[in-house]
Amino acid sequence: MKLFVGIDVSSETLDTCFLNDELDVLHEESYPNDTLGAFDLKTQAIKLHKRFDFQSIVIGMESTSMYSFHPAMYFQMDDELKEIGVHTTIEDPHRIKQYTKMYDMDKTDPIDAFMIADYLRIQRYMNSPVREEKYMALQRLTRARYQMVKQLVETKQHFIENLSYKCNTLKKELRDSDGSTTIFSATIMSLLTDDMSLDDMLQMPLENFAQLLQEKGRNFKDPEALAKTITKAIRSSYRLGAVMDESIDIVLGILVREIRSLESAIKDYEKAIIDLVESIPEYQYLTSIPGVGLVYAAGMLAEIGQIERFDDQAKLAKYAGLNWKRSQSGRRESEHTPLTKKGNRYFRYYLVEAANSVRRHLPEYRAFYQKKYAETPKHQHIIAIVLTARKFVRLVDTLLRNHQLYTPPRGYEDK
Repeated sequence: MKLFVGIDVSSETLDTCFLNDELDVLHEESYPNDTLGAFDLKTQAIKLHKRFDFQSIVIGMESTSMYSFHPAMYFQMDDELKEIGVHTTIEDPHRIKQYTKMYDMDKTDPIDAFMIADYLRIQRYMNSPVREEKYMALQRLTRARYQMVKQLVETKQHFIENLSYKCNTLKKELRDSDGSTTIFSATIMSLLTDDMSLDDMLQMPLENFAQLLQEKGRNFKDPEALAKTITKAIRSSYRLGAVMDESIDIVLGILVREIRSLESAIKDYEKAIIDLVESIPEYQYLTSIPGVGLVYAAGMLAEIGQIERFDDQAKLAKYAGLNWKRSQSGRRESEHTPLTKKGNRYFRYYLVEAANSVRRHLPEYRAFYQKKYAETPKHQHIIAIVLTARKFVRLVDTLLRNHQLYTPPRGYEDK
């Protein structure tokens, strides 16, 4: 006989169903979501084990971020549960929800706990341990950085939107010029949020304007060319009324401060990530790949945890949501199937970002990306880079599983 303990976790309670493999509910109870409640739940599991001598015991719950973290770690690390071979797992809520939809049942906490236990009973759960604490600690940092990057992207989009009111052709003129300056350079953002108006810049002699830019930037190769580009953009842009102009200046000034603050916070996160990931030996295997820095390596390691959690590279790719459902009916099989994207979005993000960097450094991945790009009729970059990331998963899995550094395949060493 086997025991499956389904826990419906909330901020305050652990609603629990103890179910055997013959669909008999041995015990149901709601415990507080604290150390005393977890202790009582553990005690009940041990009590039932002494009575029935189970072949195996699985304790499972849905992944509910901070609510499931503490009880999962408690059961995973408990010595008494280790002695009787208890397996603790955290499951994807989407999968359990899809399983529950097959049954026309009410939705209550006790029923949810039963359905989780029943899901475990059919043994479709992740056959893997809960991640070790060092990976969870790293995950807090990498996910916080991810959220900060998303916030920075959104803030920059707002900046561009409002800039189009003030000087609508500046972005285009800077892009088309030979220089490497963008609207997000410190010089341009400072210039746009100074008290000087666009007309003041336009009336300033070119050599004086170029000198002003050089004083703000100090590293321009051709400040006069940049001054001409900005002047051209000012001349071709629409003008705002005084009231609207003042409003846009306020918005741009606030957004510039926010952008600088977010960029500083991201650097602080990256420093903390690097300090922590260097204590995890596996990072060396990933950073040995050209194009994979410490931050990308940390992001992948934080989501993977121990590579032994996954049976093979296919399971690892599925965890990231980098797999395609097969569509076959009779003799017909579709060649075009959508990406599932039901996996871990953080892991998928770091995989895709790392793969995009790797293809610029490794000929093998560059050639693969270009081949897939040429084969795709639309959305070429998105599809090609996702397929490149799927190929990259195999390399990540191999290096982590074999504890080895990257070595280029034969035929690519000298390219």
